[in-house]
Amino acid sequence: MNRMLVGLLALWLAGTVAADDYAAVRERAAGLVGEDAEIAVAESPMDGMLQVRIGSDIVYMSDDGRFLMQGRLWDLDTREDLTDTARSEIRREVLQTLDHDQLISFGPDDAEHEIVVFTDVDCGYCRRLHEQIAEYNEAGIQVSYAAFPRAGVGSQTFHKMVSVWCAADQHEAMTIAKAGETPDPANCDSPVAEQYRLGQALGVTGTPALMTASGELIPGYVPPGDLRIRLDRGTQRASAE
Repeated sequence: MNRMLVGLLALWLAGTVAADDYAAVRERAAGLVGEDAEIAVAESPMDGMLQVRIGSDIVYMSDDGRFLMQGRLWDLDTREDLTDTARSEIRREVLQTLDHDQLISFGPDDAEHEIVVFTDVDCGYCRRLHEQIAEYNEAGIQVSYAAFPRAGVGSQTFHKMVSVWCAADQHEAMTIAKAGETPDPANCDSPVAEQYRLGQALGVTGTPALMTASGELIPGYVPPGDLRIRLDRGTQRASAE
């Protein structure tokens, strides 16, 4: 979330009266960030603090409405990043509504696992991952690429990725770009900019960024065999809950 927005929200909430009513907290936050913003208030695992979801970010506010805190909340007994757990729920919801027709997928639709990979065609570890795309598929993992040109919208990499998404054969163009070559220039109403902004909103800061169906964000390259083990464990945890 924008730092200025957090600062303004903190100052504004600091001047309010006690706000233990969740609906009142939400209305107050909406008064600053706008009625269109997605805001949800819930209990947090920390006594005296509420968890406030603003868009795709999580912050914490004292239950009297005076203090606001931004950062990660850890349970040191379980070593769980509670903030990331909350963000995983957000990512899971977003991934469920993602238009898969705008992704570039490698592997069968009936694969045992699917990951969405925010990728940059000029990223070294993204290229390494793509070199092993057949191994991921053989391990029962479908890889669906979303665009995340790290240099931003309008960069050289951005335009290269637009050419990939606008190519008649997206798979071939992706493989060409991931091999360090330049695909044939192409232009269309591509989702590259939208996917880049989505990645930023979901907490992507580098590539490759792997997201599981449960909303877990796995930063960086993971070899096919190791990734399969990790995905299996995630499925087992979800089944046990």
